[in-house]
Amino acid sequence: MANVLDIRRRIRSVVNTRQITKAMKTVSAAKLRRAQEGALAARPYSQMLTNVLKSLVSRADVYDPMTGEPRHPLLAERPEKTILLIVVTGDKGLAGAFNTNILKIVSKFIESKPEQNIDVECIGRKGRDFMRRRYPIAPERAVSADEAMGISPVQPGTEAAPRAGRVQIVGEHVGILGKVEHSFASNLAGSIIERYTRGEIDGVYILYNEFKSVIAQRLIAEHLLPIKEIGVVDVRMAEEAEEEERKRRIEAAKSAGVGIRPVDTHAVDEAAAKFGVSPVDYIYEQKPEQLFREILPKYIGIQIFHALLESVAAEHAARMTAMDSATNNASDMIDSLTLVMNRARQAKITKEIIEIVSGAAAL
Repeated sequence: MANVLDIRRRIRSVVNTRQITKAMKTVSAAKLRRAQEGALAARPYSQMLTNVLKSLVSRADVYDPMTGEPRHPLLAERPEKTILLIVVTGDKGLAGAFNTNILKIVSKFIESKPEQNIDVECIGRKGRDFMRRRYPIAPERAVSADEAMGISPVQPGTEAAPRAGRVQIVGEHVGILGKVEHSFASNLAGSIIERYTRGEIDGVYILYNEFKSVIAQRLIAEHLLPIKEIGVVDVRMAEEAEEEERKRRIEAAKSAGVGIRPVDTHAVDEAAAKFGVSPVDYIYEQKPEQLFREILPKYIGIQIFHALLESVAAEHAARMTAMDSATNNASDMIDSLTLVMNRARQAKITKEIIEIVSGAAAL
């Protein structure tokens, strides 16, 4: 049995660890609230953009009446020979199985496309490191020593031949999730649309952690391009959290004072949706066809931006849950070590009493 001094030193160490995990839980809860507010603040713009596009679809000739072919390149479907996969993970750890679960579904997605070439766009340090260990970087995107340390993210460019492999990394973006900017999502969408228009890629998917509330989360692979139906999320792969994980999330949210239900925006959504289905004949300054061509790329940008916001909120929720579990485990360990220390001290006292009694009896 360890001596009392060693056990006390161990207890102090665990107490210090508990203070750190408790503080991290509080910080993650505060960041989660701000992330939820940011996602809600971006929702009206996203929804109105979608409704304007729906309205334009009913007023513009989106498809050629003679051939039935779409007039916008983002609506054109073709066989998937090369696809682009955008992987959104976190930059930091200590978030439980958040990053691990995302990377597992990434592997499943790649395995489900054995006949297609896959270009991977990594957003987040954890995903970047995981993909680098398994797949090569595209030849024209070989990185310098500074870029390997994450100082300068690799920017997407044109595809080179031959490929580095069936699966290759074409872009890396590290350190942008601390403060998600719409300009980043817009620029990324612009480069993706340019590649799709040139025919370098035949499909675009984004894989991230969808966040509705602390309880309602799931890992999804969403199909971005080509656009099949405006306003409808085309989910190709999804994984729900286990019941035990949901219970831990609820307990963590309650102890941190975070709401576990999504904000009710049903009334606002209904009012905004009336714009797209209203029979009113809106007068546009430009032709509906021209507006549709200009606005549709922004629709892809807002989808990427929305995915980044949800992924950030899900990461904070996962870190809050992980730190709550760590705090509870530390408390249990302290109780266990305290019991062991008391037993050791009691055994030491009993031994000393026996020695004193034995010495007195010998006299």
